Amino acid sequence: MANMKTVLKRALLATLAAVIVVWGTALAAQDAAGTYKAKCSACHGADAKGDTPVGKKMGIKDLASPEVQKMSDVELTAAIADGKNKMPSYKKSLKPEQIKELVGYIRSLAKK
Repeated sequence: MANMKTVLKRALLATLAAVIVVWGTALAAQDAAGTYKAKCSACHGADAKGDTPVGKKMGIKDLASPEVQKMSDVELTAAIADGKNKMPSYKKSLKPEQIKELVGYIRSLAKK
């Protein structure tokens, strides 16, 4: 009987841990989408294709394009944090975790 209780406790803890991981990942994705909308969409567009007046003027690349997607996470992080070409730096207005989440968001665009 004690062995069965131990097995059930372990199964419950494993299930709870999985739920927490999935929930945390979903919240991070929502946060990244909100950060993208607030900080990036004015130039990159809601669909991240760069098809905005500013995007067209600055020659912004589609974030789902192979050219952008082949950039490493370190390169994308640096572009967001330090700015690139005419893109401003966001290291003072975004936390490192938010920048990391944005990199994940950019990666998710290739899958759509």
